[in-house]
Amino acid sequence: MDLAYAYEDILGRIPIEAIDESWFMHNIRSSNNKKYDLWNRFFGIILSIFILIITSPILLIISILIKFSDGGPIFIRQKRVGKNGKIFKLFKFRSMIALDKDGQAENGKPVWALKEDPRITSIGKIIRKLHLDEIPQMLNIIKGDITFIGPRPERPEFVEKLEKEIPFYFLRHTITSGFTGWAQIKYRYANTVKDSKEKFEYDLYYIKNRNIFIDFGIILRTIQIIFTH
Repeated sequence: MDLAYAYEDILGRIPIEAIDESWFMHNIRSSNNKKYDLWNRFFGIILSIFILIITSPILLIISILIKFSDGGPIFIRQKRVGKNGKIFKLFKFRSMIALDKDGQAENGKPVWALKEDPRITSIGKIIRKLHLDEIPQMLNIIKGDITFIGPRPERPEFVEKLEKEIPFYFLRHTITSGFTGWAQIKYRYANTVKDSKEKFEYDLYYIKNRNIFIDFGIILRTIQIIFTH
């Protein structure tokens, strides 16, 4: 069996070293699957509204706790790269110290967050552990910046670096970015170029094989991760 296909069947990822441009031409389907994209958009909006409604009391409590803990912004608005390289602002509850008006914990120099990052606030530790800091992204789904399932959008500064060091990395932006995705349920948080390369191999698998059944499995696994981690 061809190495790339063996990796795909056994590991659910596609190794970059085993493929070339002709492979992409024959295996990456066009993102213009209108029926699938329409379903994905409709499902994402409905699910996002549902999540916002049922979590609204919790969201209110989190907002109050963040505001009264240090007086800083409740949300952060972070630039991310979406489909076709479009830049948008991703919403999250602020879980770190705020050093600018967008709630960022940096002085103009983006850095990957660490597992035990000293910038994380006491409230931030709780909401990050429970994944509650991510819920405001439902607004991004409703707006159409992202969909519920797809490659996680990265920051422009990181994308610029990763596109130089990881072959074909631009292909992550041929489909709409997602709140969760195949790479997120298969791999840990990426905070190095090496990690990002491995996650990209999972993204390639999803871009090539995405369908409603895979999406449903990703949602179930995401729910499991939220309640067991």
